[in-house]
Amino acid sequence: MTNEIILIAELVLVYAAVPLIYRFAGKTGLYMWSAIATILANIEVLILVRAFGMEQTLGNILFASTFLVTDILSEKYGKREAKIAVNIGILASFSFLVISQLWLLYTPCESDWAFESFKTLFTQTPRIMLVSLLVYALVQKFDVWAYHKWWELTEKISGNRKSLLWIRNNGSTLISQLLNTILYTFGAFGSLYDTKTLINICISTYVIYICTSIADTPAIYIARRMRSRRDSDSEGDENKIG
Repeated sequence: MTNEIILIAELVLVYAAVPLIYRFAGKTGLYMWSAIATILANIEVLILVRAFGMEQTLGNILFASTFLVTDILSEKYGKREAKIAVNIGILASFSFLVISQLWLLYTPCESDWAFESFKTLFTQTPRIMLVSLLVYALVQKFDVWAYHKWWELTEKISGNRKSLLWIRNNGSTLISQLLNTILYTFGAFGSLYDTKTLINICISTYVIYICTSIADTPAIYIARRMRSRRDSDSEGDENKIG
């Protein structure tokens, strides 16, 4: 199976999972996804692959799905709930950073076979996770702010708060992802790869983010039409802005 097919399959599965989780677990499910996706993205990003003719790190799809989560929360419930998801992602990243480093302090027994692999994997993780934590906090908070600024603009253009969802969804995410791509690539991998590779990673990563941003548009429309089984109708009506 080629890398391209696997990436497309991951994109479909991840973006299908987010509205399904919202359907069955409500806001709690979206908060849970923010934590899981943030941790997994920071592990997956250690892998460098070639796909669609470009060198690229993995983790982009999972990370992009956290923007989908905050956009759904903004659209359905408002800025406060979206900020909660961002804070949960920050807390999850910090917790994983601390706990993963504690693992490396253990002295393995003679029959252990996994410790060296863990050491190889997570020795680079502190720097990557620290950069990711800082960039994630900055970019996600910017994205929530930008989403609501775009919302003010789309409401002025259409005269309707619910119209032009695709503009505020993609407008906020594409700008945020550009900021994220530059800050994260040079912050996390600046000493690991040469400048040419870093530039290639930036270009390929942002191209992927453009695709993932556009691809998540159906998911947010589907989620907006859903009534979560976990959230009551009255709660949704009281908190819903869009």
